[in-house]
Amino acid sequence: MYTDFFELKKPPFNLTPDPSFLFLPPKHREALAGLSYIIQERKGFVILSGEAGTGKTTLINAVLSRLPAERLESSMLLNPTLTPAEFLESVLLDFDLPDIPEGKPQRLWKLGNFLSRMHQQGKLAVLVVDEAHKLSLEVLEEVRLLANFESAEHKLLQVLLVGQPELDDMLNREDLWQLKQRIAMRLYIDRLTPPEIEQYVDFRWTKAGSAQKAPFTADALAGIVQWSSGIPRLINAICDTALLMAYSEESALVGIDYVRAAAQNLALTGSMHRTAAAVLDSPKVVPMAVPANGTPKPNTSFLAHVADKYDVSS
Repeated sequence: MYTDFFELKKPPFNLTPDPSFLFLPPKHREALAGLSYIIQERKGFVILSGEAGTGKTTLINAVLSRLPAERLESSMLLNPTLTPAEFLESVLLDFDLPDIPEGKPQRLWKLGNFLSRMHQQGKLAVLVVDEAHKLSLEVLEEVRLLANFESAEHKLLQVLLVGQPELDDMLNREDLWQLKQRIAMRLYIDRLTPPEIEQYVDFRWTKAGSAQKAPFTADALAGIVQWSSGIPRLINAICDTALLMAYSEESALVGIDYVRAAAQNLALTGSMHRTAAAVLDSPKVVPMAVPANGTPKPNTSFLAHVADKYDVSS
């Protein structure tokens, strides 16, 4: 509605995970590099965790969109509340495999044949399980068994488990030790810092087709920092609503009053909502990579090297 008024080619703050709007501060860039490395080097399992709304799905979509389409076969499961039988059926369906058999042994045989064929053709088979922190223990055991599809040199199926921080807690359970051993890398993304929030807003505004800076005043940006707490999804929701309010009053500038009204409309101004002060006072989370069987520890030099090698910033 407001795109013509602000001379934009498309809405800048949609809530959909559009990879063309991918903003890459250091922690997100390193996570993207790690994902690219795991897939292209056929390492098998990788974990990507972060709070809701921090951009995990957008990162996954960006990785998949940058791989050559002729080399990629992917399956993305968005509904984790499945039984083990439903999980395996969903994997086959999303790989577009016809005539799915009834029995589990036949389904595994069909999946194995498909993965072997992809490997022989030099293609990458990728399974993405979103909201993986909601998976049952029984389904996680099915996920573990997928690691058995391998050649002498490579894993035939690259599995990306994407979820909120509870996923890390789940994987520390003693009864999931065998799955934990198969994880090649753990990657983390965090909320945006206040300077990154301003960069994020301007980045998306430019991507939407404007040659000008985003029309948010300094106090409006401070309000976005406070009421979004650095979560990109909330930044988008606040900015989109504030722009709509400014448009309705034909205001070319978006001041603090519009941002405050947007935050109130979205119920983000209550005492239970985390403020910018809390974000600034909290310890900074360092992006990490975790080798299989290892303890999480900073490894930014490795990821920086991978980021350069796989050119994920372009």
